[in-house]
Amino acid sequence: MTGPRLAPGRAVRHARQALGLTWRAAPAGTAGDLLLAVLAGLTPVLVAGLTKLVLDRLTGERAGGASLALLGVGLAVTAAVGVVLPHLRAYVEKERNRAVTRLVRRRLHDAVLRLVGLVRLEDPEFQDRLQAAQQTGHLGPTQLTGNGLGAVQSLFALSGFLGVLLLLSPVIGLLVLAAALPTLWMQLRLNQARAAMVLHLEHFQRRDLFFAQLLVGVPAAKEVRLFGLGRFFGDRMLDELHGMHRVEQRLDRRELRAQGLLGMLGAAVAGAGVVYTVTAAAAGRLTPGDVVIYLAAVPGVQGALGGLVSQLGAIHRALLLFDHYDQVCRSEPDLPVPADARPVPPLRDGIELRDVWFRYSPRHPWVLRGVNLFLPAGGTTALVGLNGAGKSTLVKLLCRFYDPERGTIRWDGTDLREFDPAALRERLGAVFQDFMPYDLSAAENIAVGDLTARDDPGRLRAAARQAGADEALTALPRGYDTLLTRIFFDGPDRDDPQAGVVLSGGQWQRVALARGFLRADRDLLILDEPSSGLDAEAEHDLHARLRELRRGRTSLLISHRLNAVRDADTIVVLADGRIAERGRHDELLAAGGGYARLFTLQARGYREDAPAPM
Repeated sequence: MTGPRLAPGRAVRHARQALGLTWRAAPAGTAGDLLLAVLAGLTPVLVAGLTKLVLDRLTGERAGGASLALLGVGLAVTAAVGVVLPHLRAYVEKERNRAVTRLVRRRLHDAVLRLVGLVRLEDPEFQDRLQAAQQTGHLGPTQLTGNGLGAVQSLFALSGFLGVLLLLSPVIGLLVLAAALPTLWMQLRLNQARAAMVLHLEHFQRRDLFFAQLLVGVPAAKEVRLFGLGRFFGDRMLDELHGMHRVEQRLDRRELRAQGLLGMLGAAVAGAGVVYTVTAAAAGRLTPGDVVIYLAAVPGVQGALGGLVSQLGAIHRALLLFDHYDQVCRSEPDLPVPADARPVPPLRDGIELRDVWFRYSPRHPWVLRGVNLFLPAGGTTALVGLNGAGKSTLVKLLCRFYDPERGTIRWDGTDLREFDPAALRERLGAVFQDFMPYDLSAAENIAVGDLTARDDPGRLRAAARQAGADEALTALPRGYDTLLTRIFFDGPDRDDPQAGVVLSGGQWQRVALARGFLRADRDLLILDEPSSGLDAEAEHDLHARLRELRRGRTSLLISHRLNAVRDADTIVVLADGRIAERGRHDELLAAGGGYARLFTLQARGYREDAPAPM
């Protein structure tokens, strides 16, 4: 597997940014941990040196100097410090990492909010990078800082032990140092491959999660059991899991071979040092204390070098992982936002689509082909058509989630691209067919339609009443404060109906409609299949309410049920991305085109099945 590469300049920039994030998040913790890392690096060297002095004093090889008791106290205190320091560093590191994670998450959230449209969010490649950034973004600063401080600790330990080796035997000291070079090179290569694997596995992980959710989630539970899909989806999930494991196993075997060879090299160098030490001591060239410190210094140097190489490799891996996070955070807005955006005036004349062409990318077919449409202010325009005709895409363009590739959309004559998207959307209200059921309280699920109403129970209840949801929500165990989910509860709360409830599909539809009613005073109201989850009686009641709501307001109504749009001021039929027909209901029936055919087809189903009148 070929791993991603970072140019030196880019690596330095990432390191500076990651360390800067750490310092801004926890300056005191970072400075304190640096001091602790220096002490942790020097402690084993001091322990080895004091042990040599104690042993030489006991064997009579050295006379004078500090008393044996004082040396013993120093050795005990230093050893105790060496035992406490790792635990203290671990605590400080955890505190720092928590602060860094909060800052990193906030910056990533801000970066995603800069994507004012859906261009990148609906791009699978960007989604892979975004998922990697969300899962590993905090690891860049935390691992870079942690491993950087670990490298500082290893450097101080290496300097101390290497100094001892060079004094006792320069040849062995240089040999131990040289043995670390291939280890460093191999570790960097392995880390590069592992960082590449993280991004490569995103495809497997997304599909694995998809199939896993099908097996354990509630939405698919009925069909999985009725159609006997459990084994089918389970096998598909295991196939994705096997795919991930095969990729991981290849890299694990590569690491095993490399680490085995490097371990043998280190053992050979250590063995040569032991032979030299024992031989020199037998010849009287080294004291027993020298032998002890020498035997401590060889593995000490190797351990410090191994730690340093490992830390540098982890730093390299952290920089590669941070690259995903950095690219997301540095992403420019996916739609142009004018620096001197024009204010969005109240809609007076209407919204006009002039020769609008749109496709989701050059690799995709055209969804809209030269659409010319006018939505008059104060009137209701209905949009109908078969699936895939381009209705939902047109709604996305009106909300400016995308811009047309050709043509313009004009608000009272002004191109939407001249407005700030956020200001434009303040003028819009919408109920989407694929509305979002939030794991929040009933009140919050309505308030997300307009957060200014969050602390206004009267507005929330009025919106719910208009949507026909007030009675059901009031009857919940805690009324509007009842959580509309069960996922947050476990243990003693699992069987407590007061903890949270799950609404039916029709009830959720009414909650989503209440969000739309909360924004009913906006200039344009978009209703995309607003009654798709309701029964016939509830649908009739809802459309009666919507007719009152739409009266005198600019609205766009989308529905497959043509009876729901017959009272619209204008009905537009979209087919293959083009406007095929337009007019009032009676005019389109008289024309005998596609609208008349679909309406007759739907009406015949009711007439043929209706019982004979009594």
